Amino acid sequence: MAALTIEGVAKRFGAVAALDDVSLTVADGEFVAVLGPSGCGKSTLLRVIAGFERPERGSVSFGERIVSNGALHVAPEDRQIGMVFQSYALWPHMTVAENIGYPLRVRKLAARDVGREVDAALAAVGLTGYAERRPAQLSGGQRQRVALARCLAMKARIVLLDEPLANLDVHLRARMLAEIAAFRELSKATLIYVTHDQAEALGVADRVAVMSGGRIRQVAPPAALYRTPQDGVVSRFVGPGAVARGQVTQTFANGHSTVALFGREWEVRSAPGQTAGDVEVCIRPEDLAIVGEGRGFAARVARVLYQGGRSVVEASPAADPETTLSLSVDSGTATGIGRTVHLALVDGWVIPE
Repeated sequence: MAALTIEGVAKRFGAVAALDDVSLTVADGEFVAVLGPSGCGKSTLLRVIAGFERPERGSVSFGERIVSNGALHVAPEDRQIGMVFQSYALWPHMTVAENIGYPLRVRKLAARDVGREVDAALAAVGLTGYAERRPAQLSGGQRQRVALARCLAMKARIVLLDEPLANLDVHLRARMLAEIAAFRELSKATLIYVTHDQAEALGVADRVAVMSGGRIRQVAPPAALYRTPQDGVVSRFVGPGAVARGQVTQTFANGHSTVALFGREWEVRSAPGQTAGDVEVCIRPEDLAIVGEGRGFAARVARVLYQGGRSVVEASPAADPETTLSLSVDSGTATGIGRTVHLALVDGWVIPE
């Protein structure tokens, strides 16, 4: 059953189309990340779902309940959603317990029931004993857990997370991702997670919706998004690697094609129905290997990034010096800057459009 259905939603701010015919269906209990660069429309989409913005066209439904269309707009406080903001959105004059219990008091629950739900939520996020503290007395990670506890206490069926880890350092982000995954298991809620960080999106979501220019370009599980991007925009934004121009010379029924690239022909993956002609090829770091001279194509090493036992090597093919390829090698491999290496394409993906 769909927990959230967005159909043909459009929203403009002056001459700017923040959302342009956006449609998305999210299943009950699913975790969907909305990924895209700043200004792509992802936060506007979240605000439309929450009810803070009214779409000019299209509809938003929670299950069978329409909450926004041309004739109807349900207020945010009546949508029964939870929201975790980048800024945490905690009342500074309230204690932790008061912040968590606020939406329950708005619903006029009895004080005893509010206290029970708050205590359970604090225990669930590991903050037992913090009930009487103020937000200013908490770390960033603890404030984020209070925001999650508030969603738990109100038993929100849909929880919206707007760049929730943007203000945290790298180590705390990894910890909080685990906290969010645990929150999902506890709450059984449907999660919509907006971020510009692809590592966050690919690491935790069931599916990822990539946005650009107010439109959703592709919605797919992380592995499919990475290995089979639908267009050049998704290819360049999701994951490391390069997009190179080539020509499909032959296609096969097994989902592969022969492509002329960097002065040689290679067999790569392609979508059903692929035709011959000029194409773009998505090349991930694992799609390349260093080989002996005469077995591949020559490329000049432009950069080497040490990453412990592995190093990322960036190199430009002699046949296409405007393209920068990335590959991961053992840190002991001799690949100094300015050296010529020979590379073979062991895999790749013909971008369909």
